[in-house]
Amino acid sequence: MSPIAPESVRRVACVGAGVIGGGWAAHFLARGYDVTAWDPAPDAEARLGRLITAAWPAVEQLGLADGASPDRLTVTDTLEDAVAEAQFVQESAPEKLELKRDLLAELDAATASDVVIASSTSGYPMTDMQTTAARPGRLVVGHPFNPPYLIPLVEVVGGEATESWAVDWASAFYTAAGKSVITMERELPGFIANRLQEALWREALHMVAAGEATVADIDASITEGPGLRWAFMGPCLTFALAGGEGGMAHMLDHFGPSLKAPWTRLAAPELDDALRSAMVDGCADAAGERGHADLVAERDQGVINVLRATGRLPRRAGEQA
Repeated sequence: MSPIAPESVRRVACVGAGVIGGGWAAHFLARGYDVTAWDPAPDAEARLGRLITAAWPAVEQLGLADGASPDRLTVTDTLEDAVAEAQFVQESAPEKLELKRDLLAELDAATASDVVIASSTSGYPMTDMQTTAARPGRLVVGHPFNPPYLIPLVEVVGGEATESWAVDWASAFYTAAGKSVITMERELPGFIANRLQEALWREALHMVAAGEATVADIDASITEGPGLRWAFMGPCLTFALAGGEGGMAHMLDHFGPSLKAPWTRLAAPELDDALRSAMVDGCADAAGERGHADLVAERDQGVINVLRATGRLPRRAGEQA
């Protein structure tokens, strides 16, 4: 098995050209790749063209790679033509398990054996999708966030039949293609970010259904509250700062009992020694060389930057819009 080096990839195939697949195509074009695309819808080419035209001003602001151009897109008549010379394949078909299984098996049969094939699925484990492929070892999940040309995150994970080289290769390729990559150690339905979003979403629905908060209240509670911090510092480090100089250890010791309080409809895990240590050690790893004062300064300046960037703080004298 001798796949091309991830940083040497020049041609990518996008199979499925809806909102997600089209967003991937826009991203890969902006990064200077040649892109072939296929979608069975009769208006796929026109729809994809409109999506890329609409996305291009945004990717220009993000910065184009050398040679990047929408003209490097080719829409093919068949799936086989789309992947014939592809060095990487991104599948973005609708979220229907049998459809995913059949399509991944077709892609496996039509693509050179050393080419990694990634699925944009937002929830299905690769173990469930790779069951009918003849060569499932190079099938991985590459779960993006919408729109893929704008949101950096992609979560990479294999299935039970996926070989480790394919996961490592996909993570390296996405990194070379300008994405922010989380390489997951194990499969998890919904992956990481979707599960966190879903927990927040379900609690929001509960509050609206019970008349406890309005939609406007809920949105403002995030945009004017924790969302300002989450833009640059995730919930774990944010909570660690709530513990002051004692960090996550003090926060857990002080606020840990509130896990049993009815603040959410979700059941809380048992805060045993193993979980406590995992959280404390994890925050220490995430902080790295930054001490408490460094993190406080980073948080404070970050919130100010977000408020100013979103027009909620006046610009300083002489500052350009």
